[in-house]
Amino acid sequence: MEDKLNFLQQRRNIILQGGGTERIEDQHKKGKQTARERLEQFLDPGSFTEVGTFVQGGLEDASTMDIPLPGEGVVTGYGTLDGRLVYVFAQDFTVSGGSLGEMHAAKICRVMDLAAQNGAPFIGINDSGGARIQEGVMSLDGYGNIFFRNTVNSGVIPQISVIMGPSAGGAVYSPALTDFVFMVDNTSYMFITGPQVIKAVTGEEVSPGKLGGAATHNEISGVAHFRARDEQECFMLLKKLLSYLPSNNLNNAPVVPTAEPTLPAEDLVNLVPADPNRGYDVVDVIKRVVDGSEFFQVHEHFAKNAVVGFARIAGQSVGIIANQPKFLAGCLDINSSDKISRFVRFCDCFNIPMVTFVDVPGYLPGVHQEYGGIIRHGAKILYAYSEATVPQVSVILRKAYGGAYIAMNARSLGADYAFAWPTAEIAVMGPEGAINIINRREIEKAENPEGERKNKVNEYRQKFANPYIAAARGWIDDVIDPGDTRRHLIRALDSLKDKFEDRPRKKHGNFPV
Repeated sequence: MEDKLNFLQQRRNIILQGGGTERIEDQHKKGKQTARERLEQFLDPGSFTEVGTFVQGGLEDASTMDIPLPGEGVVTGYGTLDGRLVYVFAQDFTVSGGSLGEMHAAKICRVMDLAAQNGAPFIGINDSGGARIQEGVMSLDGYGNIFFRNTVNSGVIPQISVIMGPSAGGAVYSPALTDFVFMVDNTSYMFITGPQVIKAVTGEEVSPGKLGGAATHNEISGVAHFRARDEQECFMLLKKLLSYLPSNNLNNAPVVPTAEPTLPAEDLVNLVPADPNRGYDVVDVIKRVVDGSEFFQVHEHFAKNAVVGFARIAGQSVGIIANQPKFLAGCLDINSSDKISRFVRFCDCFNIPMVTFVDVPGYLPGVHQEYGGIIRHGAKILYAYSEATVPQVSVILRKAYGGAYIAMNARSLGADYAFAWPTAEIAVMGPEGAINIINRREIEKAENPEGERKNKVNEYRQKFANPYIAAARGWIDDVIDPGDTRRHLIRALDSLKDKFEDRPRKKHGNFPV
């Protein structure tokens, strides 16, 4: 027995060493940790249990210590995070560049299945050179098996991808199918075709960082949701995100003790300028309403004319959606439509109530927007909100014009409660635009056209650009003092805690992708 135990320990040690001392040192020189170091840092101390330790492709003689690819280049298993079960994989770049082969993929699929069966979040730490070319189509089949599980498990358990090295070719599509993607400055890269291929095909020269680095995918493409300075900060952000999420679609997110906002509610009266054309930071409003004034933004650097993220109200996780007048006047455009609709659908998947803060002048006009399909992209918001059955509350802060008023979760689209501040202007369009159409002839004939125009604008604003017409029709449940916003939200969400809504049975809808 002692000989067998020694043999076991020797074999295990080879696998635990991954690609060996030299390759581990190379990994550290790049500012990257090894797969096992990452799991040790991320999970609760001592909680990681490995699954598939001895998986090895092509093994024909088990009497030798010949293990050409220790662990098949990936570490898989489960552990706890703040005491909650999670399933994980971490690709090992020290072993064949973390390349994905048949058994590498099989190990990942195994823990994906376990995560789904046990209702636990699934987290993948990606650090791979891509498909293991020498295995040919078997590696491609491995990717397909992972993609299939990403799709089947979507909306069942939270799936999170952490990019901590290269992710190229087919490897990028698993992260793209997951709920959230994290990237790290200077070490994370994602692209379908790398700089060398692009140069050969199109003649364009671009660096890996500019083509597919953390900044690019957080600010321009929107592929990634979070950007970290280093791996330590990345794991900190990931833990923060998971604290707001349930383990699966049948559970609710953890409830914590209520914490009053640290910023005074009295400021809300003056935070939103009376002038509808002046910008302000809607995050300042959000932080004065939510618990502890803590707001965890998602997609913070992408489509900045919209804000989405997680917070707590009376200890309960909520998804926050808001227009951001600080950028593009808070207009909806192609990118912000994608950003909002994706976030709304996630919240609805996982029973997270939503609060929407509205200050939107309309959809962004322009040839580029029309050619880019703003009609199709804008429809995504309509579909996402209409499809959602979780508790939904809207607060109109200032402008809510035209189709954008509907898109930002009007009562007609599914909001359970809709509140408005006295500064709200709810109309088909802004007073200036409306007067140019309604009173165009009167203004042209007037002795002082500009003066007449100003009078008509003021008259229209007083009569129609306010919350009371909509409130009179029952489309606004109450016009509230800004300082009382938190109290109204707490009561509204509490009244909706047992909300149940049955919809027509169908296989699935046809989302306007």
